[in-house]
Amino acid sequence: MTPPSPSSSAALSGHWPSWVTPELVAGRTLSFSELRTAGEWIFWLESRPDEQGRSVITARDPEGTLRDLIPAEYSVGTRVHEYGGGAWDMRLKDSAKDNAPQVVFSDRKRGGVWFSDGTISTQWATAGESPEHRYADLTFDPVADAVFCVRESHGFGVPVAALVHVQADGRETVLVEGADFYAAPRPSPDGNFLAWFSWNDPAMPWTVTTLSVAPFDRTTGTLGPVTDLTGPEPCSIIEPCWSPDGTLYATSDASGRWTPVRFSHDETGWHPYSLDGANAEIGLPHWVFGQRSMAPLPGNRLLAVGIRHGLNHVLLEDNGRWTELALGTPVNVPEPLGNGQFAWIDASADAPAAIAFGRPGEACDRFRISVTLPHGVTKADIAIPTPLSFPTANGAEAHALFYAPASSTSALREGENPPLVVMAHGGPTGRANPSFAFKVQWWTSRGFAVLDVNYRGSTGFGRAYREALDGQWGVADIEDCLAGVQAVLDRSLADPARCVIRGSSAGGLTVLGALAQSDLFAAGTSLYGVTDLRALAEETHKFEARYLDGLIGPYPEDEAVYLKRSPITQAEGITVPVLFLHGGADKVVPLSQAESMRTKLEHSALHVYPEEAHGFRARETIEDALQRELAFYQQVFTP
Repeated sequence: MTPPSPSSSAALSGHWPSWVTPELVAGRTLSFSELRTAGEWIFWLESRPDEQGRSVITARDPEGTLRDLIPAEYSVGTRVHEYGGGAWDMRLKDSAKDNAPQVVFSDRKRGGVWFSDGTISTQWATAGESPEHRYADLTFDPVADAVFCVRESHGFGVPVAALVHVQADGRETVLVEGADFYAAPRPSPDGNFLAWFSWNDPAMPWTVTTLSVAPFDRTTGTLGPVTDLTGPEPCSIIEPCWSPDGTLYATSDASGRWTPVRFSHDETGWHPYSLDGANAEIGLPHWVFGQRSMAPLPGNRLLAVGIRHGLNHVLLEDNGRWTELALGTPVNVPEPLGNGQFAWIDASADAPAAIAFGRPGEACDRFRISVTLPHGVTKADIAIPTPLSFPTANGAEAHALFYAPASSTSALREGENPPLVVMAHGGPTGRANPSFAFKVQWWTSRGFAVLDVNYRGSTGFGRAYREALDGQWGVADIEDCLAGVQAVLDRSLADPARCVIRGSSAGGLTVLGALAQSDLFAAGTSLYGVTDLRALAEETHKFEARYLDGLIGPYPEDEAVYLKRSPITQAEGITVPVLFLHGGADKVVPLSQAESMRTKLEHSALHVYPEEAHGFRARETIEDALQRELAFYQQVFTP
């Protein structure tokens, strides 16, 4: 964590000329997610800012040609749980012309379930009006023209969840209902079984879930007797998936961190075997559908992505032994190709994300790049993370990723320490991601240092670390951010007079609480952040309606705690400038939260983007927000 070499001729840090322009961040960067493979085909979901954020199912065929697999008037997406994900699936069908891929998807605007062969789209299920049906976690039936999926029905007050089987002729069968939430309906390769997980309020999918499996009766189109595979202790068991030979896998945190479990099946039932020994957490919090941390391989092997010290590692389990593979830096698990190679979304720390394929230990082919960096940008211009652990309150240890300023043309002045941008991630059940991100490079390329804090409650460090935020949101997260700043200052890595803190959504609460409880910061920015916990508990959507029970306490029984922890009641402690950036159409954290907070602060500014929801997506919004925040800090730092 050594800062750049001093230079008396350098511009003041925070004002360095930067190659990271607003247009580069917002206008040209493709977003990749949910990569899949079939044979030698590679499929992924691609979001394109230049097409108003349209999400497209894209494929690379065995000859290397790229194809869009849905017509231009469609955009893949779903609002199940508001956060969506898993809104499509694909398959290669032998009877299709030239073995061309077929896809099934939900359309972001029209809803419903649509089928396409790349040219013509037909509707398998409609969204309806009353009730309105939303669909997610779509998975093709392996032996029929049908799809298994999660259905969320609106129009009954509280949305109603179910697993359904949708056929090409529009027939829709409810397979299971009654739980508050369902996810990951995964049929076995022969289509004879269906596995899924579910949970009920007040649990969240990273606290307590139930893993189920049942035979699927094709004569009646219904499920047979359901078997609970969760185990004797309550835990989070998620991501069911099947090997090619029909072995079922899931990942469970019953051992203290998410660890794969293999289930064998015989006439006596289902038998679990824990695949421990990876020395990493294999699993991600289920905020969105469609995440994959594991890929079963032939020969009873399992490929996985595990998190260790905040960084991703590719791991292979073979005959009870885990080994690490040199296979790029994937976001989710690499998927096998039919030619012995693997494909993945490569997200290294020092290069933009790309779709890649290759073999372990060999150079990979990054054939689809999210954005091309300007000519002349070198490795010296790109900041990479260094894991940082430090003591925090009550003798605990917390974690963060530290980025020093990076530039090939500018350096710190003699005796100068850089300004520090502290980042509090959202969730709060989430993590600071070590992958290359413009949200970091925007600052480091201008001479800022960045501290991205994995405060207690973050994922990737095991269940105990995640549960350390239980009942302590608004306390432990703030303590860890303050302790992280102090650790950086103790190492002389930042200027104590030029520290700022920023965070979005749940991170906004951490930002405002840190400003109220500490004098370490010169300013802060809350992006669509939480300010009033009582209002959040009363107004938020179903998925998070009971989230605060674990983080704060049951409401309204613990209303006094909600009041005490809310930034809106700590406003008198905030004496430094605060910038609020919020979407006018936000349904997760309504605009009223930012508006109420702003009226209580003497030195604050609120800018509203009327059409934006929770999270900024429009090109113009992203550009404006970046420039507005930078100018805000530069003005604060000016004597």
